Amino acid sequence: MDVRWEEAGWERLTGRVGRRRLPVWDCTVGLVVGDGATLLIDPGSCVREGAGLRAEAERLTGGRVTHIAFTHGHFDHVLGAPAFAGAESYGAVGLDRLLGTPTGREELRASAVRHGLDPAEAAESVELVRAPRHLVSGEWTLDLGGVQVLLANVGPAHSWHDLAVFVPGERETVFCGDLVEESGEPQAGRDAVPGQWPAAMDRLLSLGGPDARYVPGHGAVVGADFVREQRDTLAALFGVSGA
Repeated sequence: MDVRWEEAGWERLTGRVGRRRLPVWDCTVGLVVGDGATLLIDPGSCVREGAGLRAEAERLTGGRVTHIAFTHGHFDHVLGAPAFAGAESYGAVGLDRLLGTPTGREELRASAVRHGLDPAEAAESVELVRAPRHLVSGEWTLDLGGVQVLLANVGPAHSWHDLAVFVPGERETVFCGDLVEESGEPQAGRDAVPGQWPAAMDRLLSLGGPDARYVPGHGAVVGADFVREQRDTLAALFGVSGA
């Protein structure tokens, strides 16, 4: 147990990987610490929350967050990004059209307010958010120094822009975004592609294998059996063959 991380509200998964469950929407934030760089996964729901995460990450790692990755484009996973000025940002191909256009940003603002974010905070965060600089169409490897992290475009499924993050190590870790949820049922909104969701979960399982830790977008860390069971449930629900 790492008391310093625990006292700050973070769960240490391996020597280089940690995560935190944020209040209100129970959204997961991930942190991968390299020898020369740090990746933060899903920077929170607004600029205020993102600024708090940046400060915590800097205290825990002794350095700045150099990279951020978006597992998908829903407000609770992206609107904290403006707090990480100067960080290299990564998302699935197409996320630029959501975060980089007035229409896409207005959809984000409306969704955030509808789900309970303060309207002023939603407006500020949407005004400042920008499209990711780097767009992942297949796979992208980030060398953080001492650890190479794989970004994999596994969608569309839960959304049009699903990105998984695989971290090798003494025990593999897969950040799944909202393709996997533990604290509630997976949510299929207007931008979901249900017929492809089970295949995306198969991809998660192929990335991590049977012994990996799978970090859902909401809820506790799970194992491969949980992911496989949720995959089969969704396949049956959505009428996908091969369930």
